[in-house]
Amino acid sequence: MLFEDPVFMSRMLTLLTLSFHIFYATVGVGLPLMILIFQWVGIRKNDMHYMLMARRWAKGFVVTVAVGVVTGTAIGLQLALLWPSFMELAGNIIALPLFMEVFAFFFEAIFLGIYLYTWDRFDNQKKHLLLLIPVAIGGAMSAFFITVVNSFMNSPGGFELINGEFVNVNPIAAMFTVSMPTKVTHVLATAYMTVAFVLAAIAAFRLLQGANQTYHKKSLTLLMKIGFVFALATALIGDLSGKYLAEYQPEKLAAAEWHFETTTEAPLILWGVLDENNEAQYAIEIPYALSILAHGDPFSEVIGLDQFPEEVQPPLVIHYFFDTMVTIGVFMLALSFIYWVATWRKWTFIQQRWYRWLIVLGGPLSFLAIQAGWWMAEVGRQPWILRGIMTIDEAATTSDYVGLMFILFVLLYLVLGIGTIVVLRRMFRDNPIEKDLERYSGGKSS
Repeated sequence: MLFEDPVFMSRMLTLLTLSFHIFYATVGVGLPLMILIFQWVGIRKNDMHYMLMARRWAKGFVVTVAVGVVTGTAIGLQLALLWPSFMELAGNIIALPLFMEVFAFFFEAIFLGIYLYTWDRFDNQKKHLLLLIPVAIGGAMSAFFITVVNSFMNSPGGFELINGEFVNVNPIAAMFTVSMPTKVTHVLATAYMTVAFVLAAIAAFRLLQGANQTYHKKSLTLLMKIGFVFALATALIGDLSGKYLAEYQPEKLAAAEWHFETTTEAPLILWGVLDENNEAQYAIEIPYALSILAHGDPFSEVIGLDQFPEEVQPPLVIHYFFDTMVTIGVFMLALSFIYWVATWRKWTFIQQRWYRWLIVLGGPLSFLAIQAGWWMAEVGRQPWILRGIMTIDEAATTSDYVGLMFILFVLLYLVLGIGTIVVLRRMFRDNPIEKDLERYSGGKSS
């Protein structure tokens, strides 16, 4: 039974933990920047609405940080418990970025506490804003160091492999491998984009409910503009990521695109299903697009899966992860671009209910795109845990209790997830924006 297979259950438990943690990690990276931008706009415009947005988000941020600590700790423990052979081989290399990730988190958390408890202690809010800069930097650095570990697993470097052991290890070189630039920038851009669109979805939903129009309209307008900037950045970095895959992990790109034969003028295949001859049916085919994505040349040759032994080919299911990520990304880029143009041209259709419902839909879709991107990255590295050096089967534990651990962690994450929703709902329901506006507006611009 698969439930009794320690390798399979180790993969499932890691998938469960990473998929759950990514919600909190994304918020931990993206929300500090949103708070920083909105408080800065509030100070610059002397507008209490923006100041209150920053203040209320900061209070909710504390809840997600607390849960993120638990799930982040679980990831660290599972690395050692579920993948002991991997840690034995590579532990001395990834120890530095893992330690620095913890340091970055504590750096962020310390300044977040100071920021929250000194809000009313500064007559000059610009000085208070300075406390938030280390929080945003700490969140970004935390993402940087943990993504560096993932980059090392995809493109190992900074060592020599002699008799199955790493020697002449250079931890700094191991952190700055060829996959690091595109992976780190993609993680940061998508985190900022996702948080902007999730907050925009909340603002649009509150407008649909008839809540304070001025407050939520200001929030929605600025968030959609920020979301567009980072959606555009994500698309540009995604193009660079495609070129990285074509150069260094061509088997992953070929599997993601169902590109079975090495050819020139390769088309991009979206969606569809494979028949018994590995021919894509009902798919959207964009001529030359895969060659352009891979090499920037519509007539270039793109390596297919025919160049790799079957045992090292990634699962073809990553095609759907790739398509989900790309489709949602294009949708959100178009949605935010149209909103930006309509705001500039003063077109009113963006205020209609149907368009606001599209924005509401964009919130969960953005998180789905984040998940799909990570699933593609991790599943697409199969069968390797350390590409070209160690497979999943070689790295996994042989314990018979991983299935039981999986059940216990499912229960833990249910409690944490439901608890997060309940606490945040009560926090904002018991302190509606109207009450905060009345409390803090005294004599200031509203």
